[in-house]
Amino acid sequence: MTYTAGIIGTGGIAGMGILGMHDEEAIGKEKIRASHAGGYDATEGIELVAVADVDEEKLERFGDAWDIPEDRQYLGHEAMLDSEDLDVVSVCTPSFLHHDHVVDAARSDASPSVIWCEKPIASRVSDANEMVDVCEETDTELLVNHSFRFTEKLQRLRELVHEADILGEVHSVTAQFRMELLRNATHLLDTLVYLLDARADTISGHVTGENEAVESLDADQEVDDAGGGGFVVMDDGTFATVDCTIPRADSSMTFQFVGSNGKLYMNNDDGEWRYWRLEDGEHVEESLPGIEGSWTWDDDYEASFANAAGHVLDLLNGDAENHSTGAEATRSLEIIVGFYLSHYTGGQVDVPLERPLRDVNITSW
Repeated sequence: MTYTAGIIGTGGIAGMGILGMHDEEAIGKEKIRASHAGGYDATEGIELVAVADVDEEKLERFGDAWDIPEDRQYLGHEAMLDSEDLDVVSVCTPSFLHHDHVVDAARSDASPSVIWCEKPIASRVSDANEMVDVCEETDTELLVNHSFRFTEKLQRLRELVHEADILGEVHSVTAQFRMELLRNATHLLDTLVYLLDARADTISGHVTGENEAVESLDADQEVDDAGGGGFVVMDDGTFATVDCTIPRADSSMTFQFVGSNGKLYMNNDDGEWRYWRLEDGEHVEESLPGIEGSWTWDDDYEASFANAAGHVLDLLNGDAENHSTGAEATRSLEIIVGFYLSHYTGGQVDVPLERPLRDVNITSW
């Protein structure tokens, strides 16, 4: 059986390349494998049959690159959802549009069984909550594309943390990545909540106001999204310090975990993961079983889209549990919104957020 897929949004992550990740000469002109369309193309059993966008020129370029027939290139997502019977829908639009596109897809006549939504899940927590609720009501699996979750190395590391207990009780985490919070730090924060399997309890934040994406994306409007960070006390007691103020050219994604059984250092840019077991008060370095080399952008990130599409196929076949749910994706969004709320109010923020605070919108792309 071959399942059918449609994509809403024909920009970079859908299949046409991202600034800072792919060859600038190819972006917007040819198909890029590290994408939703590339994931479907690499997965036997799912066929990309339809795409939608409000930009007719981008829609046509995408259709030409990925061989989508003209009569299945739809101007506007409503037209595609009204005309197609789809098993899975990818939402690859800017974050502030995710809510409408996920809710519309879940309630549409297209009746997808899975919606594969780009990260971050939304630009405000109340939107994310409603997306989760609507997908539950319509019996739709909401899968959020936090790419690191779809790499075998990080999945294995989570097993070592939770099943082999290599860290024991985690006391402290220090994490660093580049600006901006919503556009980029969602990767860092989702990795944090994924490895800890925890949710924020108390947040204190700082926002710099600096944004590199305005220039790199040639954007015609200012947005809230910026560099920032702060500290987060998780509901398991872990104290996490987060710094996402660093310019892209200077940044590395790094983590340091310190626990009762050992400590872990991860650098996802420079190719180094190191672990020390705590024995009689001394840290003894040893290898991470089942992990050769570290997570890398060139290998693991590139493969994550095919892995995610393979997970979509497993969900459609009923062979897997969703391991990147909307509820889990909301945990990283809560932290980002919490940083902004803390910065602008001058106080700490508790999670779960009260209703008015869940409605705060962080504008981005």
